[in-house]
Amino acid sequence: MKAQERFDALSKQPLVAIGSSEGKVVSTWASLRGVLQHRQMLSLLVRRDIKSRYKDSSLGFIWALVRPLTQLAIYYIVLGKILGAERGIPEFAIYVYTGLTAYGLFSEIVAGGTSSIVTNAGLIKKIYLPREVFPLASVGSALFNFMIQLVILIVACFVFGSPPFSKEAIYFLPALAILLIWATAFAILLSAVNVYLRDVQYLVEVVVMLLMWASPIVYSWKMVTETPGISQLAVQIYTNNPITLAILGFQRTFWISGHDIAGSAPGGLMLKMVIAILVGLVFLFISQRVFAKLQGNFAQEL
Repeated sequence: MKAQERFDALSKQPLVAIGSSEGKVVSTWASLRGVLQHRQMLSLLVRRDIKSRYKDSSLGFIWALVRPLTQLAIYYIVLGKILGAERGIPEFAIYVYTGLTAYGLFSEIVAGGTSSIVTNAGLIKKIYLPREVFPLASVGSALFNFMIQLVILIVACFVFGSPPFSKEAIYFLPALAILLIWATAFAILLSAVNVYLRDVQYLVEVVVMLLMWASPIVYSWKMVTETPGISQLAVQIYTNNPITLAILGFQRTFWISGHDIAGSAPGGLMLKMVIAILVGLVFLFISQRVFAKLQGNFAQEL
């Protein structure tokens, strides 16, 4: 009897077409509302991702610091000391760790979000909930690791005598917004494409590695502008890259720390960052619409 009652209750539930379009803005708002209604599930997924990374390890969350600190040590010793990069960049250790902290957030969201749908195939085939919660869970777990690294960065700024509480700190929030908006957009878009073309997640790993070296993390933006033979068009394309703008914003907040380092960033940086945020929001909207179109066959493809 109880089973029959459940079947009867389910039969009265309205059918919802996955990926239908009542209108692009209306559908996007409906998807956002669905995510908010399942925020407890989103929170559980975030906590599961965080715990699964350090499950059965003795040091636990301390491992979240090991990779960036190891990278910092390698870049500081090899590039800074041995190759002499620190001679052209004051406070080289802070400079490198600032870039690694910012780029680490972006790369972790994109890489984790791309594989999120495939990784959670079991859940997707069994129950229905807004599929966007899976790439968004990657955003949450990446933010957790980012906050740990950010605390280390702030402590390091105090140790080096440059606390990040000057007027340059105004660049922090727009820089963080750029990273979150663009990384989330890529995570949502690529997570859907990866369901149909599994090579995407491996391609993303390669592109993420290349983008790190194409960003002013272990070298300065000024070095790019002073490269012999480089065209102004190439400089503009490089400078207006959202990742470059976000990293430059982080550097103005944590590296410059109140004293001007000539040529460390382009003029009108704040305006460029605002434009990057607005363009990123448009890209995020487009990514969600593509995701909505593709999600209808996720269960079958998985």
